Amino acid sequence: MAGNEWLNGYLEAILDAGAKRSIGSRQPTLPSVFEKEEVGNGKELGYSPTKYFVEEVVNQFDDTDHHKTWIKVVAKRNSQERNNRLENLCWRIWQLARKKKQIKWDDASGLAKRRKEREQGSKDAAKDLSELSEEEGRQEITKISKDGAVMPHIDSDIKMWEEDGGKSNHLYIVLISLHGLVRGENMELGRDSDTGGQVKYVVELARALAATKGVYRVDLLTRQILAPEVDWTYGEPVEMLTRPSDVDPSADGDSCGAYIIRLPCGPRDRYLPKESLWPHIPEFVDRALAHITNVARSLSDQIAEDGSAKPAWPYVIHGHYADAGEVAAHLSGALGVPMVMTGHSLGRNKLEQLLKQGKLSREDINSTYRIMRRIEAEEVALDATELVVTSTRQEIDEQWGLYDGFDITIERKLRVRRRRGVGCLGRYMPRMA
Repeated sequence: MAGNEWLNGYLEAILDAGAKRSIGSRQPTLPSVFEKEEVGNGKELGYSPTKYFVEEVVNQFDDTDHHKTWIKVVAKRNSQERNNRLENLCWRIWQLARKKKQIKWDDASGLAKRRKEREQGSKDAAKDLSELSEEEGRQEITKISKDGAVMPHIDSDIKMWEEDGGKSNHLYIVLISLHGLVRGENMELGRDSDTGGQVKYVVELARALAATKGVYRVDLLTRQILAPEVDWTYGEPVEMLTRPSDVDPSADGDSCGAYIIRLPCGPRDRYLPKESLWPHIPEFVDRALAHITNVARSLSDQIAEDGSAKPAWPYVIHGHYADAGEVAAHLSGALGVPMVMTGHSLGRNKLEQLLKQGKLSREDINSTYRIMRRIEAEEVALDATELVVTSTRQEIDEQWGLYDGFDITIERKLRVRRRRGVGCLGRYMPRMA
């Protein structure tokens, strides 16, 4: 026990200091290591002998020394009060030392975890950059349209268009929302499952885009419906959402603003749910292509009168939901203009949720909701679009991540390569924003 006499001496000193501090107490008081000794009238001493001895015992000795002292105290146990107090003190000191060791271990574990996360982040970044070579660095990312003009991919990190000395860039934007009852005023939201938040979203988006500087015209394409069970306004070919004066009181020209364009598609005298519109998609594409071509020619003449010879082909075509996404994909390919996609809700995710409910088999789900046709349209749109507009990170990871056309790891690598002007070796994946 000679090697443990220092610890024994400290414990004896703690007893002596504690006895002076709390005379008449049957058990010694162990102050916190952060506590100051107090004397009469509430005054504090800058130095506490008891605190000093407790710190020395906890910090300078390990569990082995504490155990040896415990054995010695128990072996010499007798009826004397001091020995009983010493035994109790050994136990409390040992518990205090264990608690401090646990705190240190938790701090070290947290630090190691944070270090591991930083190292993993560095490895991921290095992995993304490892594919970049000096030879590839000389390449430029461009996409050549049919007329041979250079057309860069849309990237949410850069401006979509530059300000041109305060002058309008005469941009023509096309939005597509195929199903439901779409009109600008007195929307019948909730009338059926197809007429809900998406209708309000696309109408307000069209108005907001028309009010954006540089945008000359916005067309919201939807289906024309002449069925007797719906209001006659859904059969009007054209509905103005905003006038030029709504955007700029000094603006001229009747073609400026936002419009709802209703195109015949399928039986005009029947209101079809979205599940029944799939056979009529090609007809809608043909009529939309004819409309866009006519408007582009008309806008070109108006813009030429203003002293500009730029063509008025759509700057972007924005499809909403799977059916409009497929339409936008076909129009984008035919016209050679970029496409943007907003899913609103996705087929693969809905299929998973319906299967988990267990009420319908896969065959019943497909026959009721045409779910496989919807998923096919979403894959087509995903392959053609430049940018996918999403609402949450969960939509990107857990919904779009289910599709063959999107992989979050590959998308991140391709984005790194595009930002550095490096070729993507024929790989393409849309940007999620």
